[in-house]
Amino acid sequence: MNKKVYSVNEAQTRMERYCVYQERCHQEVEQKLWEMQLIPQAVEKIMLHLLENDFINESRFAKAYARGKFSIKKWGKNRIVNELKKRKISAYNIKLALQEIEDEIYLKTLDELAEKRLYQIKETNKYKKRKKLADYLLYRGWESDLVYERVTRLIP
Repeated sequence: MNKKVYSVNEAQTRMERYCVYQERCHQEVEQKLWEMQLIPQAVEKIMLHLLENDFINESRFAKAYARGKFSIKKWGKNRIVNELKKRKISAYNIKLALQEIEDEIYLKTLDELAEKRLYQIKETNKYKKRKKLADYLLYRGWESDLVYERVTRLIP
């Protein structure tokens, strides 16, 4: 099966559409270009075009990512930071992204998530129940001090 061969202009147009559809990080766009089997000079030219014309913007991506993962998936800051680091987002932009999450709403979300999960846990042993709740919240990226404070308050 032959792979489609793209001209630089075709590839550039495709990448513009790819970036307009949703926020993308540099890494995602670059990987897509390599999958199109373009030569390094073409990849560089297209990346430069996308940056200059604001199709990709690392800080805008980081902010949108943090807002989305927090509000939709209820991830904690640790998980968001780790996922942004995986995407090679700079420390400065990660810090900016975390500022998108209001502290009051953050803590309220943690409380709601903990209470909802506690209701779902059928364990009768208090210590096992605490562990299950803590593991769940830690996996979702919530800070351990906040998690343990909630767990000990909810399961005395």
